[in-house]
Amino acid sequence: MSGSKLSEDSKPAGPEPVQDHVLGLTIYSLPEPGPAQAEAERRTRAGRWKMIALLLVCAAPVIASYLTYYVIRPEGRRNFGDLIDPQRPLPEMLGLDLEGRTHRLPELKGQWLLVSVGRGACGESCQQQLYFQRQLRELMGKNRDRMERVWLLQDLDPVAPALQPLLEGLTVLRVPAAELAKWLQPASGESMENHLYVVDPMGNWMMRFPAGMTLETAARAKRDLERLMRASASWDQAGR
Repeated sequence: MSGSKLSEDSKPAGPEPVQDHVLGLTIYSLPEPGPAQAEAERRTRAGRWKMIALLLVCAAPVIASYLTYYVIRPEGRRNFGDLIDPQRPLPEMLGLDLEGRTHRLPELKGQWLLVSVGRGACGESCQQQLYFQRQLRELMGKNRDRMERVWLLQDLDPVAPALQPLLEGLTVLRVPAAELAKWLQPASGESMENHLYVVDPMGNWMMRFPAGMTLETAARAKRDLERLMRASASWDQAGR
């Protein structure tokens, strides 16, 4: 039947054919690696300098005390005691205490030492030396615990019982006289027993007070010791 045929114009409309479109891609430029890396390195360097500056600030008191004590020494005319240059370290020498026990001299490191030299038969001048040695330590006040008194005996003679009050708190060691003479030396024309000697906490003999100490010269020796205590306050503590 003619009516059963549909004309081409009456064909049902199908879906529109899909048209191909070109996709647009936006390309973003990445940051140049050079400037970013340079900025990171700059910040790292700045952080390191800040850390170094902080460490220097914290260490400044210790550095200053070392410089004061070892480099910027007070001029000789300001000191009563004679500065020993070069300093002489404690020798590897053995000593016997009054109970007969053996000790190495380097065991004395760790505190300031005020050293006197004598013999078992301690006469009047020897006893006076021990008296000034004790008084100088006591005059250090709160710093006296940073200083130890040492009496080195050059013989095996017994110590008189009358000296016991002067021996309280005193480290006494008998040492070979010949070996001791290689370490400590008196001023020209003086005996080794006429001086008081100062040894620093690192074990270096660094000062010798003039012979024949009196009340007047003891006051000058006290000022020297106080300067040493101040100069080493940030790195030297009481005890060993």
